[in-house]
Amino acid sequence: MLGEERIIRLSDPKERQAVADFLAKFDLTFTEEVDYTFALYREEQIIGTGSLSGKVLRNVAIDPNLQGEGLMAKVISHLMAEGARRGEYGFQLFTKPDKVRQFELAGFRTVAIAEPYAALLEIGIGGIQSFCQQAASICSDLPPQGRAALVMNCNPFTLGHRALIAKAAQENEGVILFVVQEDRSVFSFEDRINLVRQGTAYLKNVRVIPGGDYIISSATFPTYFVKGEEALAAQTELDVTIFAQKIAPALEIQKRYVGEEPTDITTQAYNDALLKILPSSGVELIIMPRISASGEMISASKVRKALGEDRWDDISKWVPSTTLRYLQSDQAAKSIQKIKNMTKK
Repeated sequence: MLGEERIIRLSDPKERQAVADFLAKFDLTFTEEVDYTFALYREEQIIGTGSLSGKVLRNVAIDPNLQGEGLMAKVISHLMAEGARRGEYGFQLFTKPDKVRQFELAGFRTVAIAEPYAALLEIGIGGIQSFCQQAASICSDLPPQGRAALVMNCNPFTLGHRALIAKAAQENEGVILFVVQEDRSVFSFEDRINLVRQGTAYLKNVRVIPGGDYIISSATFPTYFVKGEEALAAQTELDVTIFAQKIAPALEIQKRYVGEEPTDITTQAYNDALLKILPSSGVELIIMPRISASGEMISASKVRKALGEDRWDDISKWVPSTTLRYLQSDQAAKSIQKIKNMTKK
């Protein structure tokens, strides 16, 4: 008997706590960011569980005393079947490095391992290879030698962003610009990538590409099993390892440009991870100082703050005309109101 399958009612505190208590035995945290959870029960005790968050399989755990009974395969097949019912056919899973082999035996492909923190695996259609092939087709007209890359969120697109991109375009034959696709910013991904395309249209050797699931995607950061100070290291180093080992070779990227970050802890940690990992993969890291206007460094966060305070004179000094037109349009009104509401709190 493999166990009785039960769908966990996430709105029920008692059922959630039962799963949380089981996961705690594996040093896993039951996160709020799941859409679906189920558990295997035997004699009213949980013996295995797993959750779905979009296309990410989370909180997969099996009673260690029951290894070898096929419970892992049952959990994974159940979650994949539920995902398929929801229209997902390719899945990602994060685990600790010492558990990689266990999931590989279950059919997963390893994308990258960032020792000692985390590993990313995937199963099903699509995946990192498909992502790289699609990106390569967009960049196929760029010379294969002298390629550089940038990764930006652009929330919204500023003159600081444009200066960094222009510098890279001037110094390299081709530039591949990944825009973070995660839709958790004030401005939507669609609006952000359109602003980048409009603001860089004059740079003929720049190609703008959605960042997808493999570049700074919070949906896939494995913080649910990495706690405290290690969480930031796990996020940044795994993201950079994927870029260094998979994306850069596939797209023949030789340089990565980033802006200097003297204030934001997360961005500085990301830059530190780039400096630690990229050189060993043959990718040069170029750190550029931020540009300033009227003695102030330009940043998207300053633009958002100014939007909340209706300081349009300052905003006009910090963003290109294409961004300014967007910010003054009805299209941006809802996002700006959201900023103002956040400012009031």
